[in-house]
Amino acid sequence: VQLQAFGGRLVQAGGSLRLSCAASGRIFSLSIMGWYRQAPGKQRELVARIDSFGSTTYGDSVKGRFTISRDNAKNTVYLQMNSLKPEDTAVYYCHYRTDIDYWGQGTLVTVSS
Repeated sequence: VQLQAFGGRLVQAGGSLRLSCAASGRIFSLSIMGWYRQAPGKQRELVARIDSFGSTTYGDSVKGRFTISRDNAKNTVYLQMNSLKPEDTAVYYCHYRTDIDYWGQGTLVTVSS
């Protein structure tokens, strides 16, 4: 499975951004797709994930601000990020899980104060 993520850029605090990640290759009908992030000097953490049925999980720091969604026909997952804060600055990694974990290359989100 190959994952290609798009959408990271510089944005001001309070702004919005949408990330997208398209999966290709050996696609399974049942999978969990999601986003993790890693800030400098910190461990990678869950941002949000969604399963094939639309059930979602969010990290505590993004609840109420970020929304994850997926288009199963396009094998694509989206992350709508609103009310961005400087502490949201990180490399965001797309994740795809079936019987194996797959990771995208990461896209940098920088939130300026």
